[in-house]
Amino acid sequence: MRVYVATKNVGKLAEMQALFADGPLELMTFADYQDPVEGDTSYTENAALKARALHNQLKRAGMNANVLADDSGLEVFALDGRPGVVTAYYGGVGATWAQRRALLLEELAAEPDRRARFVSALHFIAEDGLEQATFGTVDGLIAREERGTAGFSFDPVFFYPPKAKTFAELSSEEKNQVSHRAHAARALLAALRA
Repeated sequence: MRVYVATKNVGKLAEMQALFADGPLELMTFADYQDPVEGDTSYTENAALKARALHNQLKRAGMNANVLADDSGLEVFALDGRPGVVTAYYGGVGATWAQRRALLLEELAAEPDRRARFVSALHFIAEDGLEQATFGTVDGLIAREERGTAGFSFDPVFFYPPKAKTFAELSSEEKNQVSHRAHAARALLAALRA
């Protein structure tokens, strides 16, 4: 089943394609996709907003298609859940991911509580308009320094205790077994099969 993903993030697309590689979904992007203005309170609402925006953009282009959107973020306990829903804007709109990671490490420099979690909300809209939402999380710690070169966003500082590595030190196969997006993807596949 062909599915258009509401993203311009090539790292996120590649990860999602790997997550759904063994299932019935063939993921691709729509070149003219325009991001909607996201809210700052709910991953689930933002994922739905992006999916509906892409669904409408495809319809205007004369295409009735399945769509999938993800909204994800990092929640740090010592920062009262920040950066949270606005993770992509942490450090300012123009900040790079390297700058965001440096800012996070600076904010937590003297903090003993390093607990954090990644969160992912997925929203699927079928060609016929049927909508399905799923949610996934993974718990970890914020490392004291960047480690690893794989992944994207906060992966180099997100330490996953069961593997004793950051997400950026895991292979894509290892990460795709345990990540927040993996949990949400498995839930979505189960819901679509049902």
